[in-house]
Amino acid sequence: MTTRLLLYFAHAIDHLALLIFATAVSAIAVDFGLGRWEDLMPYATGAFVMFGIASLPAGRYGDLWGRRAMMIVFFFGMGVSLLLVALTQSPLQIGIALTLMGAFSAIYHPVGIPMLLQHAKKAGAVIGVNGLAGNLGIAFAALLTGFLVKHVGWRAAFAVPGVLSLVLGAAFVWLVPREAESPAAKRGAKLLHIDHATAVRVFAVLTCTTTLGSLIFNFTTNGNGELLRERAAAIASDPAALGLLLAGVYAIASLAQVIVGRLIDRFPIKRVFLPIVAAQVVCFLLAARADGWWFYVFAVAYMTFVFGAIPFTDAIIARFVDDSMRSRVAGLRLAVSFGFSSLAVWALGPFVKASGFTALLLTMAVIASLTLLAVSFLPARDPEPTPA
Repeated sequence: MTTRLLLYFAHAIDHLALLIFATAVSAIAVDFGLGRWEDLMPYATGAFVMFGIASLPAGRYGDLWGRRAMMIVFFFGMGVSLLLVALTQSPLQIGIALTLMGAFSAIYHPVGIPMLLQHAKKAGAVIGVNGLAGNLGIAFAALLTGFLVKHVGWRAAFAVPGVLSLVLGAAFVWLVPREAESPAAKRGAKLLHIDHATAVRVFAVLTCTTTLGSLIFNFTTNGNGELLRERAAAIASDPAALGLLLAGVYAIASLAQVIVGRLIDRFPIKRVFLPIVAAQVVCFLLAARADGWWFYVFAVAYMTFVFGAIPFTDAIIARFVDDSMRSRVAGLRLAVSFGFSSLAVWALGPFVKASGFTALLLTMAVIASLTLLAVSFLPARDPEPTPA
């Protein structure tokens, strides 16, 4: 239970760290002498590129070297890199430091999630609670960053979670027992017999849905702060108020993952996945024309379904992939999806500057529609494990 709790905290730290910059970008831009936040946003691209690309070696070493060892690297690497971001003095320096942080943040998903699922009897429930922890990290990033930017400064918004990560790393070293052998050295207790055509179809669907879903995730989580600042200016102009409102969006939306996790344990993945992605399309279209409190309501709605879609990737891997190679498969999936979707972070500022937030929300509705099409190709039934 202690190991699981620390892994939940790790997921929260992972997402918290990646979203600090998006919440504090306006304050950082002013400090660095830039006229507009959009001009600074591309410097965060390296973090998200590394979050994807570095997942591949992280997953490989997680399976071959050991997941406990890689999680120790995660905690201490995140702590040090966050402190380095707090010390930067220019856009180029912060871009380099964020890229380093992105490399360490890549470790959690291909290593921590398979570590959680090693002995889980109900994978969906564990994935759901873990997703809740990660999204509460996003909510806390907005709340903590807004408070610290207003009362202490943006540098403290990076330094405080950096120190917390180091403390959690020390606790992980002390409390989590060493592994007897690496996951790759074990023999799985279950085998899945899937025909070649189905395996190819599922891999194609997984690649499409994770890439498109990651685009939406990056557009929303990195753009919501400035979206609220524009669409709900009367209630979100103050940094602390903005942080509180964002935290409310993410805290409410994060509950969807717990519900989805339990549904995944009871029903075929396709039957649950399709309506959630369809709801994304509707909510983005409604939000595109809304302002004030109505926009806030629709922001809560679309983030509920964006977060609600997250558990499906890990659930598909848990259903179709043996534990001995889950970290490598998860790493490959993240390298492809986040390597491509990191373009969303790079394009966000210039896109909004040229076309505005209405065009962004309509674009996300189109992306969600493509995701819906991809999900429709999933098999109607999940595979049944058979004894080895």
